[in-house]
Amino acid sequence: VHLIPVNPVREDGLNPKSRKRIMPDLLTEPPAIDPVYEARVYCNIPTIAERSMEGHAPHYFKLVSVQVLIRHGDRYPLYAIPKTKRPDIDCMLVPSRKPSHPQLEAFIKHMSKGSAAQMEGSLSSLPHFPSHSLCEMGELTQTGVVQHLRNGQLLREIYISKHKLLPGDWTAQQLYLETTGKSRTLQSALALLYTFLPDFDWKKINMRHQWSTIFCSGSCDCPMRNHYLEEEQRRQYSLRVKNNDLEKIYVDMAKIVGIPTRQLRASNPIDSLLCYFCHNVSFPCTKAGCIGMEHFKVIKRHQLEDERERQEKKLYFLYALLATHPLLNQTVNRLQRIAEGKKEEVFVLYSAHDVTLSPVLSALGITEARFPRFAARLVFELWQDGKRPKEHFIRILYNGADVTFQTSFCKDHYKRSSKPMCPLEKFVNFVKRDMFLIFNSTSYYDACHRRAL
Repeated sequence: VHLIPVNPVREDGLNPKSRKRIMPDLLTEPPAIDPVYEARVYCNIPTIAERSMEGHAPHYFKLVSVQVLIRHGDRYPLYAIPKTKRPDIDCMLVPSRKPSHPQLEAFIKHMSKGSAAQMEGSLSSLPHFPSHSLCEMGELTQTGVVQHLRNGQLLREIYISKHKLLPGDWTAQQLYLETTGKSRTLQSALALLYTFLPDFDWKKINMRHQWSTIFCSGSCDCPMRNHYLEEEQRRQYSLRVKNNDLEKIYVDMAKIVGIPTRQLRASNPIDSLLCYFCHNVSFPCTKAGCIGMEHFKVIKRHQLEDERERQEKKLYFLYALLATHPLLNQTVNRLQRIAEGKKEEVFVLYSAHDVTLSPVLSALGITEARFPRFAARLVFELWQDGKRPKEHFIRILYNGADVTFQTSFCKDHYKRSSKPMCPLEKFVNFVKRDMFLIFNSTSYYDACHRRAL
């Protein structure tokens, strides 16, 4: 199931809505979706240096904590289109092959010395970097490694070089690292960490294993969350059935590969086609013809329309609130401890999936965010006001764009405050109390077990 939050945030990270509209455009159609452009944004091919707004604050503010939630980098598909040759992509890391990174060779060497790290549970049996000459299903590619080497380098320049978030002799207690049990999430975390803390001491690395893709840890029992997810999946199915163009494309593609249409649909062809597209490999052909760009565009356009409808129907939003509360609650509790003066876990890295980031964006009310691209990053910064040291503020950034005032809990504050941040207590009140108001509840447990009206 492809579950998604979105509306355009421009490539340069600026909100496309102008604050000084003179004449409203009455009854204008929504802008036409360009599926090829959107697919390119999703691929996130490492090219030019990225502009980012992380670490920006008035000079008298002090950065005291950073929590980063990433999606793994570019990967090989999780599904194969039946009766076609798998995309021919090499998952060996070759520094001389593009896309590359100046630290790639050093990264490979360092990863091979990682036996001293503490890897919780099944993580200890996973490889530290991809190494197959033909990628395995779901395996991180060289592009995926490079994407996170770039993320780590960018965050290092801001948070270590400029803001001195961690001292040179940082300890294991100052980091909190957690990943799901997939090699692509572990390897993405290690790639980011390597450029963030170059040649780190493996003995200081304690990687925790999270079995749930929504990072709900010990608070995963939530029947109503599952109820809203099932309702959302019904909505998705209904939209798909109504789309005649999509049905024709599936019928045509099924003929090309010689299987029933239903079987083709079940193989989730967009996942595989995106891999061909992102790696500039020709779509597959058989004796009966070739899958082409028109097939790809129709399926991708439907995906984008599905995202748009999902915003309007709110079922996903209700799912997202319940799905992400445990993770957001953990985030808030940590921020509160640091605001009280604790010096542990000042840098946090969660390495996760699109199905982790997507509901977090939705729950926070960031409806204009695109669906998480490969190597997407969501950052929570905690700042202390140097003039009033007891006052703490947060900034939230998505792929380098400041989205703090797109959040539901800080939209109004923006209009009244001169400070470019959100008071920490607004985030705390949202997570501890306001998230449950829509369910007519006062707690996570109550919201999870109260039947829908």
